[in-house]
Amino acid sequence: MPDGPLIVQSDKSVLLEVDHPQAEAARRAIAPFAELERAPEHVHTYRLTNLGLWNARAAGHDAEQVVDTLIAYSRYPVPHALLVDVAETMGRYGRLTLASHPTHGLVLESTDAAVLAEVLKSRRTAGLVGERVDIGTTAGAVTVHPSERGNLKQALVKLGWPAEDLAGYVDGEKHAIALSPTTTPVYPGEEASAWEPRPYQQQAVDGFFHGGSGVVVLPCGAGKTIVGAGAMARSQTTTLILVTNTVSARQWRDELVRRTSLTEDEIGEYSGSRKEIRPVTIATYQVLTTKRKGVYSHLELLDARDWGLILYDEVHLLPAPIFRMTADLQARRRLGLTATLVREDGREDEVFSLIGPKRYDAPWKDIEAQGYIAPADCVEVRLTLPEHERMVYATAEPEDKYRLAACAPGKNRVVERIVADHPDDQVLVIGQYIDQLEELAAHLDAPLITGSTTVRERQRLFTAFRSGEISRLVVSKVANFSIDLPEASVAVQVSGSFGSRQEEAQRLGRVMRPKADGRTAHFYAVVARDTVDQDFAAHRQRFLAEQGYAYRIVDAEELDGAK
Repeated sequence: MPDGPLIVQSDKSVLLEVDHPQAEAARRAIAPFAELERAPEHVHTYRLTNLGLWNARAAGHDAEQVVDTLIAYSRYPVPHALLVDVAETMGRYGRLTLASHPTHGLVLESTDAAVLAEVLKSRRTAGLVGERVDIGTTAGAVTVHPSERGNLKQALVKLGWPAEDLAGYVDGEKHAIALSPTTTPVYPGEEASAWEPRPYQQQAVDGFFHGGSGVVVLPCGAGKTIVGAGAMARSQTTTLILVTNTVSARQWRDELVRRTSLTEDEIGEYSGSRKEIRPVTIATYQVLTTKRKGVYSHLELLDARDWGLILYDEVHLLPAPIFRMTADLQARRRLGLTATLVREDGREDEVFSLIGPKRYDAPWKDIEAQGYIAPADCVEVRLTLPEHERMVYATAEPEDKYRLAACAPGKNRVVERIVADHPDDQVLVIGQYIDQLEELAAHLDAPLITGSTTVRERQRLFTAFRSGEISRLVVSKVANFSIDLPEASVAVQVSGSFGSRQEEAQRLGRVMRPKADGRTAHFYAVVARDTVDQDFAAHRQRFLAEQGYAYRIVDAEELDGAK
């Protein structure tokens, strides 16, 4: 009997023994199709889900590969019923296809008449499809109005029969874009240098174009913007880029000017302060979802040009209204970029159906091994609350407990000690609560960036941090996403959005850019012991555990010896 690191169970849970010699190889093998649920010290629990298996199928993995992986690494015989279920679940993807027919236009077709009959009988598809048509080559087909293409795909995922979308895309308005062999200096003092896309970035672009639309998953700091630029150069069309905030929009603009043939005059910014529509337009999610008198007043941007490509940066943060808008954009190529497909609102199925399935995914540790992101040391520092604070916490209302624990005054002292341990490093201190951050900024004599900081001031401080003019920066959650600070090598997290896994990944990502001297990045999470702060921290760490990052737990009193 093989002595593998996995125990595969009939309830679709997969247990991984962390200390087994083959644990790392097994983790990498199951990562494309299994989702991590719990990651304590010795045994990690994964689960096989329909969406995970469909994403794997869309990315080119077949049922035979998944079954072989489970059998190869399992310690005990894998339940036969589970293997059958895996094969049948993956076999559901693509039994229905959306195609463009020369006579009937957009059609939903199937090689299985019973499946087509089942979905047409459902109330979920009522009003989304038209009449049955005979196209001669399948078990049946029905017409679909182009405006319902996205809504139908959503409905079919919920029915358990995800359609493969082969209906193609409009060409869009042509616009010449090329990757430049040398960079164009953007900042004062910056020098031109030769460059080319990294192999995994090129593979991501190839995977996206082979599939037509979908999501590329890469670690923070691994150059997702380059993947976007590569897709634009391949598309050769006008492009609409949707980003999280104005600072991110300007970083995208700078990177496109730096690495492509585009000039600043060809790139427009559509944000709260500017309304420029150009061949490449970068818009913020916030301005697109702004309502006036109950109406989304900037929706005309989606039709302002005949866009050939739409890029969604940080697709895991896509606001609900953007999903609804995207349902109407199914005839245009769509590329989602993210470090994690985890959504705390559970709407991963909408990303799958409306943006597209996962087309490329590179494990963080693989990119680290290639030297493209920095190795990271993750430390959870546990602080014991004084007796009087414990009593206040114990008697507090449930809705007040997290803030009390997250903002424990003793964390200030812990952060000061961590910062003192890294005198030669660029340090970010990140938190959720403004009053806590204001106090920390005063203690550390460091600038503070919050949501109320003007875009101009944010850019000034980020530039000063990049240049080394300042070495300490205290930031709120506005710096979670799309902020390029390659010099940061230490991040200290004092509070966060409860148990948000994607936020933890993004915050670690702030320090993952490779360092010129090859040094390790450090990520500290300061947590109040025996509180919901500690419980949420365990949940937040799940995604990073899936990527192979283990947290050392250090008592705050022993911190001086932890470095």
